[in-house]
Amino acid sequence: MLPDGKMYALLTRPQNKSGLKPLPVVIIGNGPSGICLSYLLSGYTPYFKRDSLHPHPILQKKLEEARDVSILDQDLEYLSEGLEGRSHSPVALLFDTLQRPDTDFGGTAESVLTWWHETDRAIPHVVLGRNAPGGAWHSIEGSMVTLSRGEWMGLPDLPFKEWLKQKKRGLRNNRATAEDIAQYYQHYVVKKGLQKNFRCSTVVTSVRKVSADSISNHTQEDQQENSDDSLWNFNEKSTEVFQVDGFFKTMKGDKEPLSIYAENVVLATGTYDSPTWLGVKGENLSYVHHQLSALEEAVKNNIIGIMSDPVLIVGAGLTAADAILFAHHCNIPVVHVFRRKVSDPGLIFNQLPKMMYPEYHKVHQMMKEQSAACAGPYECYVSLPEHHVLSFGKDKKCIFQDKNGHQKVHKISMALVLTGSNPNLSFLPNNGIDLAMNSSQPVNPKRNPIDVDPFTYESTQEKGLYALGPLAGDNFVRFVQGGALAVASSLLKKANKNPP
Repeated sequence: MLPDGKMYALLTRPQNKSGLKPLPVVIIGNGPSGICLSYLLSGYTPYFKRDSLHPHPILQKKLEEARDVSILDQDLEYLSEGLEGRSHSPVALLFDTLQRPDTDFGGTAESVLTWWHETDRAIPHVVLGRNAPGGAWHSIEGSMVTLSRGEWMGLPDLPFKEWLKQKKRGLRNNRATAEDIAQYYQHYVVKKGLQKNFRCSTVVTSVRKVSADSISNHTQEDQQENSDDSLWNFNEKSTEVFQVDGFFKTMKGDKEPLSIYAENVVLATGTYDSPTWLGVKGENLSYVHHQLSALEEAVKNNIIGIMSDPVLIVGAGLTAADAILFAHHCNIPVVHVFRRKVSDPGLIFNQLPKMMYPEYHKVHQMMKEQSAACAGPYECYVSLPEHHVLSFGKDKKCIFQDKNGHQKVHKISMALVLTGSNPNLSFLPNNGIDLAMNSSQPVNPKRNPIDVDPFTYESTQEKGLYALGPLAGDNFVRFVQGGALAVASSLLKKANKNPP
């Protein structure tokens, strides 16, 4: 990474200079979505590989119609028409099936894409992120195993399995650890030469539209060398640009302000930032936590142990399951509270193959067999399905209520509320609510994502603003890459009025 001084110089606004040239693209978020988009904007261009045979005959025919035209320059709506799979996004399905043609059927067919590095097609951009490249993957406990198959965690033109082999490690039950994934994403950025685009330890505090005329006295340097050779030409007629404000955290812990003007902004911040709260009395007490790491720290520091009062775990998703497994491994007693029935088909455990996810199947068994009403074979664990928390007391007594209105009281040592997380879009006007599908509710990746055009991922409410990954409803790494393809295609078509 560049030294602090240079980074600051690149991202602040020297005063009283003319010749402003806003950066074409600012990407906020440096997880898999941001990394993949940076790769595509750096001139890496996908073409249909000659003599390749895709198992989908109609898609094969369409690909053969324009063999010499980059996928980025083709009609993505036409190519993705008729594709089916595990995503609601047609472009996500398209890019996924081009990279992993028969993966959903257990096949190992090679990608039908070949990649060319066409530097004249690069679009100057910067990727801003709080952590090292990889985003929230650096905040997840390293030994946690991914839900998705390991090969689905890879990014274009560098298979994850190949990287893992070089590290002389393999996949466990076809899945990878969070530590491996985080290291792979950092390696990918270096291997593909993308470092110059990344500004880590950066927090964005505001994104807003401003008049192009109002910034005529400011300038900023392009962060890429040779950007004049790029095909990108700033639209002189543009009357508005985005102003992105925030700060950079130096090695000494100081905060250096930054301000960037950009013609386009891409939101790729994910949803790990703001854990969901229950909104009940006492939830702000010091023994109530909203992240699994709190339990790990408590065990590490011997605050919680075998003889402690039970740990309360609220939620019935995979993070709650990870907490139960961790506590079970450490012989720590657990009271597990969740709203659904154990047999509810919407429960994630009822959707996972038992053979591929044995540890989660074990948690599901515990939830079924070890309820308070019926003692089961698992010591130190009590399941309370169809219950919810009413309040947390200062004396560490927690009150629950079941579906019939009956209340129970449990003395606990600590509580983990693990009921999901929401994106932190506080840097946008009105927290980004106006951009959502339902503009009367906060943005939520599953229930209320940002409303985007399905083939460009540009906001339907704000031109020049794009959303990627969970913010746009794509919640798995294998599918966020299609959104990056759509954004890159849209930006290239804006830059080049006459694509092939």
